Amino acid sequence: MAHPQLPRWLTNAVRNADPRRSLVVGAMWLIIALALAFSIAATVWVGRIARDNVLEQHVRRLALETDQLSSDLGQALGARLDAVRAAQRLLLADHQNPARGMREVFDELRFAYPQFSWLTAADADGRLVGTGGAPPATADVAAQPWFAGGLRGVWLGVISPAPAAPDSATLGDMAAPVRDAAGRVVGVVAARLRWPRAAQHPLRLTDESDPHGSTQAYVLDRDGVVLIGPAAARDKPWNGTPIEARAAAGAPQFERLPDGKRVLVARAPLEPGAQPPGRGWLVQLSEPNERVYQRANAVTLQIFWVSLCLGSVTALVGVLGTRKLTRRLKRLTGSVAAIGQSDAEPIEIPAGDDEVARLARAFAKILGDLQEERRELKSLSSELERRVAVRTREVQRLAEESRYAAIVRERLKMARDLHDTLAHSMMALLSEIRFLRRLQTRDPAAVPDELARAEQIAHEGLREARSAITQMRINAVRETGLGPALSSEFERFLNRTGLAGEFEADPESARFGDERAEALLRMAQEALRNVERHAVATRVAVTLRSVGGTHLELQIADNGVGFDPTAHQPGHFGLVGLREQADLIGAELRIESGAGTGTRLHITLPLAPMAFGRRETAATP
Repeated sequence: MAHPQLPRWLTNAVRNADPRRSLVVGAMWLIIALALAFSIAATVWVGRIARDNVLEQHVRRLALETDQLSSDLGQALGARLDAVRAAQRLLLADHQNPARGMREVFDELRFAYPQFSWLTAADADGRLVGTGGAPPATADVAAQPWFAGGLRGVWLGVISPAPAAPDSATLGDMAAPVRDAAGRVVGVVAARLRWPRAAQHPLRLTDESDPHGSTQAYVLDRDGVVLIGPAAARDKPWNGTPIEARAAAGAPQFERLPDGKRVLVARAPLEPGAQPPGRGWLVQLSEPNERVYQRANAVTLQIFWVSLCLGSVTALVGVLGTRKLTRRLKRLTGSVAAIGQSDAEPIEIPAGDDEVARLARAFAKILGDLQEERRELKSLSSELERRVAVRTREVQRLAEESRYAAIVRERLKMARDLHDTLAHSMMALLSEIRFLRRLQTRDPAAVPDELARAEQIAHEGLREARSAITQMRINAVRETGLGPALSSEFERFLNRTGLAGEFEADPESARFGDERAEALLRMAQEALRNVERHAVATRVAVTLRSVGGTHLELQIADNGVGFDPTAHQPGHFGLVGLREQADLIGAELRIESGAGTGTRLHITLPLAPMAFGRRETAATP
C-alpha cells in the first residue's frame, strides 16, 4: 500500500522496482546484485594481493634504504676518521707547540671538511689541550663517556645536543684515540659531524614524502643501546619486541613498542671505512605501522573504487541489455493479460524463433483449445441441463412411487400385525362358536361353560389387539434391548400356555436394539403363537446369541408334532409373513421340522461389530 506522504511518482517508482511484480525487474535486480557481488569479491581478492605486494615492496625498500644509509654513513665516518687520524699525525709531529698546532690543524680540517661543526682534543688525563669551533662546556672531560670510549677505540654518540643547521642535521659525535709512535694512547680527538640531509629523514629510494618525520634513524651498538637517535631513546637499550619470528637474518620485521605501537624495523651493520673498528654498530630505520600500510591501504582503496565503478557500469549495461532483451517478453505478457479482459483479442505472436516466439505460439494454441473447449462445454451444459430436467421429473416420479411403496409396506406390516393378533383371536373365537352350535344340539347343558370360554377367548383377542396397537405406537425394544423384550414376551407365553421352557441370551446380543430388533421380536411372537396353536408341544427353548461378533442368531425350538415346511397351506400367512420380515431386515430364515420331530426355527442377522454395543456406548457419559 502506498504511503500517503510520498509523491505519486515516487510511489510508482517503488512499485515498479518491486521484483515480486515483474520478472524483468527481478532479472535486473539479479544482474545488479551479481555485478556488485563480483565487484566486492574482486576488490577483496585483488586488493588483498595488491596489499601484500605493496607491503612486500615497502619492506624490501626499507631494507635497501637501511643498507644504503649504512653504506653512506660508513663511508662518511670512514672519511672523517681518516681526517682525524691525519690530524693525529700532525699533532704528534708538532709536539713543540701542540696548542698552536691543534688550532691550525683543526682550522684546516674544518676548512677541508665542512661537515665538522667543531673539533677538540684532550690529553690522556682528560684535560682539554685544543679546540676548533665550539668546544665542550667544561675543560675537564675525564668523566665524559666520549673520552672514556675514545681511549678504548673509535666512539660514536652525542656529546652535547646542539641545534641543527637549516640545511643539515646533526649526525652525531665521534671520538678516536691519539697514539704516539710506540702505539701508546696519549690523548683523544673528538669531533661533531653534520649530515647534509633533512632531520630524521635519510635518503629515500622513492619520492614518497614523509611530512611528519615518522621514519626514525638510529645507530645502535652491539648490545642494542641507542648511540645516535632521538633524545628520548639515546643511551638506552632499544625496547622493541619482535611480533613474529625473523624470516631471515637481517630481514625487516615488525616489533611492538612498550606503548603498544607497532613499527617496522630494518637493521644493517655499520662499518666506517675500509678498517672496521670491530664495535658491532648497527644502522636502524623504523617506520610506524600506519606508514607501512599507508600506501597498501591507498592501493586497496583505489582498487575498491575502480572495482565498484566497473561493477556499476557492468550492472547498468546489464540492466539496459535486460530491458532490451525482455521487451518482447513484456509485450507478450501484456497481450496475455489483455485476454483476461477480452476473449476476443488474439495473442500477439512476435516474429522469430526464440523462446518468446515459441511461448507465444504455445499460448495461442492453448487459448484456441480453451475457446474450443468452452464452446463444447456450453453445448454440453445445455445438454446436461436438459438431462437434469428429465432426471428431475424421473426422480419426482420415483419419489411418488417410493412414497406409495412405503404406504404399501406399512399396509403389509399392519396386515401382518392383524394376522398375528386379531386373525388368530378371531379364528379361535370362530372355532369356539362352531363348537357351541354342535354342543347346543348334542349337550345343551354344557353350553354355559363353553360360552364362558368363548368370552375368555374374545377378551384375550381384545387384549392382544390392544397390545399390538401399543407396540405400533411405542418401541419397547429400543428402550430395553432385544434380550429383555424377548424374555418378557417368552415369560408371558409360558404363563399363558403353561408349557415348560428355557430362555438364554448372552449380554452382547441382549443389548442389540436398533430398528431391526423390533422385527426380530415380532418374528419371535409369531413363532411362539404358532407353537401355541399348532405344535401340541410340552417344552419350548428360545436362544439369542452373537456369532463371531458379526452375526446375531435367534433360535426357537419345540418338541411338538412338527410339520412339512415345504407344503403349501392355503389361507395361512404365518410362514409367508416370517419370510417377508426376514427379507426386509436382510436376515436369513431357516426352518427345520418333520412329522413327530418338533420344529426348530433359525434366524441369522449379519451385523457390524458396533451394532451390539450401541446402547452401552450411547449410555456412557
